[in-house]
Amino acid sequence: MSNATHAQRPIEGVEKGKRVVIKIGSALLMNEAGTGLRQDWLDAIACDLAAWRREGREILLVSSGAIAVGRAPLGLGAGTLRLEECQAAAAAGQIRLAHAWQEALAPHAIAIAQVLLTLEDTESRRRYLNARTTLNTLLSLGAIPVINENDTVATEEIRFGDNDRLAARVAQMVSADTLILLSDIDGLYSADPRRDAMARHIEEVRDLTPEIEAMAGEAQLAYGTGGMVTKLQAARIAMAAGCRMVIADGRGAHPLEALKADARCTSFLPSSEPKQARKQWIAGGLSPCGHLVVDAGAVKALKDGKSLLPAGVTEVAGTFARGDAVIVKGPDGQEIARGLSAYSSTDAARILGHKSRDIAAVLGYRGRDEMIHRDDLVLR
Repeated sequence: MSNATHAQRPIEGVEKGKRVVIKIGSALLMNEAGTGLRQDWLDAIACDLAAWRREGREILLVSSGAIAVGRAPLGLGAGTLRLEECQAAAAAGQIRLAHAWQEALAPHAIAIAQVLLTLEDTESRRRYLNARTTLNTLLSLGAIPVINENDTVATEEIRFGDNDRLAARVAQMVSADTLILLSDIDGLYSADPRRDAMARHIEEVRDLTPEIEAMAGEAQLAYGTGGMVTKLQAARIAMAAGCRMVIADGRGAHPLEALKADARCTSFLPSSEPKQARKQWIAGGLSPCGHLVVDAGAVKALKDGKSLLPAGVTEVAGTFARGDAVIVKGPDGQEIARGLSAYSSTDAARILGHKSRDIAAVLGYRGRDEMIHRDDLVLR
């Protein structure tokens, strides 16, 4: 099969997505003058989000726009801002941006929660785990996390405008099956369609070849900092995580419903599903920092697809932090699995052999019931 195709067909899998990350760029949120939000558009996409929620989807929003929204209240006019002005605008605009999403979704009885991240939060193991746990908890409580870069401190992100890549990292973090980048263009073209009338729309991409990467263009609006380059970087991250990605035109009302009705877009299709990709990463991409020895009952439970509980652990060896990779060995010393420990080696040693209900009494805090959750474990 070729790496890219051009004749539009129904988008593979978007209508089946259960955990969806949607990235919304500044260019969509702001009016043409760049002086305020497009409230009608916000209200329309809120209806889309509510409809998708009723269909059983979990949704996370990665919303740009804090700097753009914060310019006018601080009297910062059009044109390029200095770094410190970007940070000040982000501080003023983030409050307004979160409030706008809250007001738009309130009529649908949907709670939102603001989460500010930097790329470092998605790459540092401990901070990654904390952020992942928070996002998963918010989803379990029925909220829509509204995520943005922490622009007041993330100077590198301000310079390069990386919410596309941040959205892909979020999708990777929460094992999303679908990432949708709503933009001011309906997908990837063989050349910049604003400059080349012969540019061909690319419907489907299965491999990011040098030819595909050479098709990237640049952002055209002063208050949007991303471009096709960052979208292809996002696609690489998402596809490696088993997450399909879509670039779609979000300018019209109800862009998500339009996408379900086969609006033109570009779909990037991974070769595996999120859980498969995550387990491949655990099995082959991490160096174990220690090992756990488990009893025969735990071996049987793991082979039956269960998580590893502290009660089944008989020995902890090595020094590791929460989230580090460890080897799981059976009573005979043979490796039976690898996984990410929910506890440090110190805490794991304290709770081994204990029932999960005793963890709080032993450690003084309530951690996870599992030593290694089944989603974080790969049998050998």
